[in-house]
Amino acid sequence: MPGPLVIGLDPLVLLTPRLLLRPYEVADAPSFFAVLDESRGRLATSFPDRLLAVPTLAHAPAQLAAFAHDWRTGRFYVFGIWHRTGQVYLGDICLMPQLAGQAEIGYYLAPQAEGQGYAREALGAVVGFGFGQVKAQCLLIRCFADNLRGQAVAQALGFVAEPAQPTHWPRLRQGLRRVLARPPEPDILYFTRYAPEA
Repeated sequence: MPGPLVIGLDPLVLLTPRLLLRPYEVADAPSFFAVLDESRGRLATSFPDRLLAVPTLAHAPAQLAAFAHDWRTGRFYVFGIWHRTGQVYLGDICLMPQLAGQAEIGYYLAPQAEGQGYAREALGAVVGFGFGQVKAQCLLIRCFADNLRGQAVAQALGFVAEPAQPTHWPRLRQGLRRVLARPPEPDILYFTRYAPEA
């Protein structure tokens, strides 16, 4: 039987050949905000809460302080991604512990950082962190069906596509007008990777 997830880890740095992943510091607010702000359109469906929490640069320090609190409580482990040469900020990757030994990973990169293998490199480091320090038994990545790059990254790191999740009919009491007026929700694919057997 798997042990419980580890809660409340001390912040740590993860290194890959090209990247440095670390918890945010208040001084990171301008870089953090700049990538969010330039990417609002493409992150709106994947990271809506983050975008709502950081509408302006003035809001960024509070969000980074919340991430630090989440590290201490074990609710959420958020890493900024920097290139080791020149310390250029590239994006964000996070791991959220869930129930039954599962943890979910989400990430985004600055537009200019895409297509260079950084997502695979950062994901590999966080997979090690998830199975190692957090002691997750299963890691989950959700991708929109039209996000072929995200799916390829997950599969390159050993994640396996799960069977399609059933679409639930909206509750009848919501009324047909409200259901018809709502734009269709994009299809989401689920990719999982299980901890290696000890």
